[in-house]
Amino acid sequence: MEKITAKPTASPPFWEKKRVFVTGHTGFKGGWLCMWLHLLGAEITGYALKPPTRPSLFEEAGISRYVNSIIGDIRDCSRLLEALRQADPHIVIHMAAQPLVRDSYRMPVKTYETNVLGTVYLLDAVRQAKQQGGAVRAVVNVTTDKCYENKEWPWGYREYEPLGGYDPYSSSKACSELVTAAYRSSFFHPADYAQHGVGVATARAGNVIGGGDWAADRLVPDCFRALMSGDPVVIRHPQAIRPWQHVLEPLSGYLLLAERLTENGAKYAQGWNFGPDDDDAKPVEWIVRQMCSDWGEDASYVFHKADSLHEAHYLKLDCSKAKLELGWHPRWNLQTAIGKITEWMRAFKEGQDIEEISFRQIEEYRRSGGDPPQ
Repeated sequence: MEKITAKPTASPPFWEKKRVFVTGHTGFKGGWLCMWLHLLGAEITGYALKPPTRPSLFEEAGISRYVNSIIGDIRDCSRLLEALRQADPHIVIHMAAQPLVRDSYRMPVKTYETNVLGTVYLLDAVRQAKQQGGAVRAVVNVTTDKCYENKEWPWGYREYEPLGGYDPYSSSKACSELVTAAYRSSFFHPADYAQHGVGVATARAGNVIGGGDWAADRLVPDCFRALMSGDPVVIRHPQAIRPWQHVLEPLSGYLLLAERLTENGAKYAQGWNFGPDDDDAKPVEWIVRQMCSDWGEDASYVFHKADSLHEAHYLKLDCSKAKLELGWHPRWNLQTAIGKITEWMRAFKEGQDIEEISFRQIEEYRRSGGDPPQ
């Protein structure tokens, strides 16, 4: 197969030469986003801590070769402001976070500092940069489906549902939503868009899965660590249901939302859900069984008694608003997503070119209609 070594010449024109500031670019979702932005022709500056795992997608795919990578803490407000000023971006996508529920029980203070104050520092850097004539037109703050007050409903949460959070992670992301709403109302109000020219929105995605995720205490990374070592996969909550989706699904939503905000920030400066279709809200055991089947090699799983830490049992998103008002739709069903993940992890196990397999999967998703419409 022909190797993809650079962005295709037919990149959608919106992103060509757009300056994009991505926080959290060394993480799992941030790495995939930077690769996609590169294919679209954007000029990317990343701001984040060093990659949180070893191995990491950022290092294995050589993402630093086409990103101006600044290693810094989102809690360092002066360094963050200087980085944003120097980059002078058109679009900011904020993904830097402490992203794990179970880690939030172990490190609650760090979780709140990173997820709440980090949002404050990022939005205030945008405010100050804009006051000095900066180019920012759109800000997308990526939060989570867990920002909703979970009532274990069998239907999906809509954007106007109450925010909340049982655990520090979920609570911190609800706080991040509130911080964003306050900054939008106070400094970037849609009614005053003609004066300030900045659209600020939040994006709430479901449980994101994909190749290149090595985080601890997450289902898919735990599965593949077991599969690659030949051990049974251990399941804690076999009947827990989540809105599983391939990482490229919400990223397509973030890109589309950023486009719409740039074109009409007054209209799209809101919260938005990006999740799978209802048929893909599956229990944990279904996911693991499918992964073991795709992997082969007599892969198996076992149940393990869950610990006492609280985790939601049932969680779904209603994405009707994004489908109707943005024209966004999920492209890969869950079975396809798991197949792509298995393909990626097998390529990693066999020592194949990780940049190549990652770019190829992005191109496959784009051909399925996943690029933001022009």
